[in-house]
Amino acid sequence: MGGFFGAVSRKNCKYDVFFGTDYHSHLGTKRGGLAFYDAEKGFDRQIHNIQSTPFRTKFEGDLAKMDGTAGIGCISDTDPQPLLVRSHLGMFAISIVGIINNTEEIVEKTFSAPGHYFMAMSNGKVNSAELVAALINRSSDLVEGIKYAQNLIEGSCTILILTKDGIIAARDKLGRLPIVLGKNELGHCVSMESFACQKLGYTPCYNLGPGEIVKVTAEGYSQLAAPGDKMKICAFLWSYYGYPNSNYEGVNVEVMRCRNGEIMAREEEKNGTMPDVDYIAGVPDSGLPHAIGYANHSHKPFARPFVKYTPTWARSFTPSNQEMRNLVAEMKQIPVPELIEGKKLLLVDDSIVRGTQLRETVDFLYRSGAKEVHMRSACPPIMYSCKYLNFSRSNSEMELLTRKTIQDLEGNVGQHHLEEYADATTERGKMLLDTICKQMGFDSLGYQTLDGLLEAIGLDRDKVCTYCWTGEE
Repeated sequence: MGGFFGAVSRKNCKYDVFFGTDYHSHLGTKRGGLAFYDAEKGFDRQIHNIQSTPFRTKFEGDLAKMDGTAGIGCISDTDPQPLLVRSHLGMFAISIVGIINNTEEIVEKTFSAPGHYFMAMSNGKVNSAELVAALINRSSDLVEGIKYAQNLIEGSCTILILTKDGIIAARDKLGRLPIVLGKNELGHCVSMESFACQKLGYTPCYNLGPGEIVKVTAEGYSQLAAPGDKMKICAFLWSYYGYPNSNYEGVNVEVMRCRNGEIMAREEEKNGTMPDVDYIAGVPDSGLPHAIGYANHSHKPFARPFVKYTPTWARSFTPSNQEMRNLVAEMKQIPVPELIEGKKLLLVDDSIVRGTQLRETVDFLYRSGAKEVHMRSACPPIMYSCKYLNFSRSNSEMELLTRKTIQDLEGNVGQHHLEEYADATTERGKMLLDTICKQMGFDSLGYQTLDGLLEAIGLDRDKVCTYCWTGEE
């Protein structure tokens, strides 16, 4: 996915931007970038590959040469950014987070005349930030350009722009990702993760609405475009992506996850499907609070039968090769034999996407002596690849465990009954659970319901994007 952070201050704010951006490292693993504006030095920018080395390590050496009373930083899971742009709108740096599904169509229809070109990346694709900058530059000012770009884009696009006068922040039209402003005695910051503001001494003071555009300076912030009425914020921010300390639309991530686990246990207790186990455990890291909530309600002990070894393997999804990713994930799992041997375990994970690493985890637990392994997913069965951000995104929806299993069960016919398969009370739903259990080696399997997940989030369901589960926009 990706994330960004920016600050404008009456003093040099390079360390705020550096650490604020670093606090978004959990949102991306490919590229990191910083851009600053200093009244004497002008604009400065650095981009590094962070696939094998953390953001902080890559940029520590750059800070000595960089200065600015305004700056932005970006962690990207896609394209190198921020980009520096010089146009009739002036000089600016731009970062975006989101997905543009109609890049080729935009390029063909809007930039097909002679004289237009884009720098191709190594994969031959157009850099999304460069495309958005080109669209913005077709208008007479930045605000109209942002609106023009967001209206053309199919997918989502949250934008941060650094100018010599401050920062312009634009939330996606449907608010799929959050933007929060913070303030201190010397200036203001812009962040996706609210905890980054607080940790750096800023007090969160304003949350942008869907499609809202604001200008941020050291002295304050002003609205450049009013928010829209419709919002579709991503539910996975709470279930998986978001950091535990953050709040989105007033709902804390850790609190939601614990509540979500409690609701799962409550419903299992009501339906008589809660297994008799020795321990409730969470798949590290984001599965842990869901499991704590489940354990609290079920009055069964919470335990950590295995832990991740993170000093050298901080992120299991860093390697680009799937085989290497699986190997790294296995190498990170260190068992606690006293909590596994002869024990019946119930594991809670934040979600089940392709299931590859989860199967490795279950096999690892059985090899370590587990008597039973029951599996619970803290969200409903994922039936559709995300087309708005980057969660559950794949080359084919048949890579999703649920869709692949349905295809194996009924072929193309089954693909017309996804709603039934997603409902564990139907015959097709029960068949899906039984089949996955046998394939993955679980003793039982359960998914959180969509109603249960939305109850845990606590927002109006019309304001939350549930496309991955329902396919409804």
